[in-house]
Amino acid sequence: MKRAAAHVLVVDDEPDIRELLELTLVRMGLDVATVGTIAEAKEKLRQDRYDLCLTDMRLSDGEGLDLVRHIAGQAAEVPVAVITAYGSAENAVAALKAGAFDYVSKPVGLDQLRALVRSALSLPERTESPARDKRLTGRLLGESAPLVHVREMISKLARTQAPVYISGESGTGKELAARLIHENGARREKPFVPVNCGAIPENLMESEFFGYKKGAFTGANEDREGFFQAANGGTLFLDEVADLPLPMQVKLLRAIQEKRVRKVGAPQEDPVDVRIICATHQKLAQLVAAGRFRQDLFYRINVIELAMPPLRECRDDIGLIAAAVLERLAAHSGGAPARLTPEALEELGHYDFPGNIRELENILERALALSGSRNISVGDLHLGGPAGVEPEAATAGAEGALPDYLDNIERKAIVDALSKTGFNRTAAAKLLGITFRQLRYRMQRLGIKEDSKT
Repeated sequence: MKRAAAHVLVVDDEPDIRELLELTLVRMGLDVATVGTIAEAKEKLRQDRYDLCLTDMRLSDGEGLDLVRHIAGQAAEVPVAVITAYGSAENAVAALKAGAFDYVSKPVGLDQLRALVRSALSLPERTESPARDKRLTGRLLGESAPLVHVREMISKLARTQAPVYISGESGTGKELAARLIHENGARREKPFVPVNCGAIPENLMESEFFGYKKGAFTGANEDREGFFQAANGGTLFLDEVADLPLPMQVKLLRAIQEKRVRKVGAPQEDPVDVRIICATHQKLAQLVAAGRFRQDLFYRINVIELAMPPLRECRDDIGLIAAAVLERLAAHSGGAPARLTPEALEELGHYDFPGNIRELENILERALALSGSRNISVGDLHLGGPAGVEPEAATAGAEGALPDYLDNIERKAIVDALSKTGFNRTAAAKLLGITFRQLRYRMQRLGIKEDSKT
């Protein structure tokens, strides 16, 4: 039976700080124990069960990180928050990588401390087998080793406030992973705000992210909140973060480090409590080396990386995922789910899926629309030949090859436009006479990556 008051262990070798923290936590209705050394903390943890540990980074008999690692190994269900020296971003990142739930900087801001404690104490109960957690398997299907590992990582990441960088090819489910981290963590009752960084015009970025005050610029007829304010208390998911221009990267870095933002036209900064999760299909480390992404921001958002596997590495799960997609499509139409013939399932199993799960969904939706029955055959899939064979190998006159032929023409036009503009998607869209959003959609549909040359 859970005790009425949560039990918190405070570890700090400065008596004044211990007293301040104890007084603050007691006023929150918590049961508090305080010690001054790592040795005393380990003994307390051995004797009793705690719902939260709050420890200083540097103690008289060692580093707070040692205690973080000890708890991660011996009492992983206990979240640990670390008090770091003011402005020490390196210490904060090190603490989060070691397994800390979150951190608070000196001098300790009591409002920030209270928010941290409330978040830590609202963590859902830890499941015995994260990989089998129904909340995850129901949304992220698959029993192959890569997907089981992803679910295990999501379960762990949900129990921290560490910034997460989700890498992976287009269509691998990066936003779904971010949502699952949010929904299974302490912020699950607060907003999840997804932002496509590549879809925001550069001149509007600052006002979109941070909001603006009335009269800040022409057309600002009233105060407006930005993405950070909208996500306050919850999670801000920055998809395609690599598309942010360098000046905006500087502003984002400051917002993440200081946990404060300034509206356009405002004289002061306002505190925000937001967890940052970023994603991109590009290789951030390569962009840093090329000078297109700030190294300090890269280290700040890449505290923990979650790599989403491509579908071709999870071939044994294709049948399971395809069945789920067909069930969802049937639910929308109100009919019975269609089924893949054994030959069609085998054909999918040999296909490489450059567009990953998103491409599988598109293939099945198209096949369902074109098929005259509830059984989807190989001919309904229009995969354009075996894995690794480009659609142009087929002729336009061959039966069922016209969609692939047209796709190939469109693919070549887009890649040529990207090459001519130095892979600037905004300029490429203008060259093609389409909008940025239309270009982005076509690139995703056709499986065209940022660095595609052919």
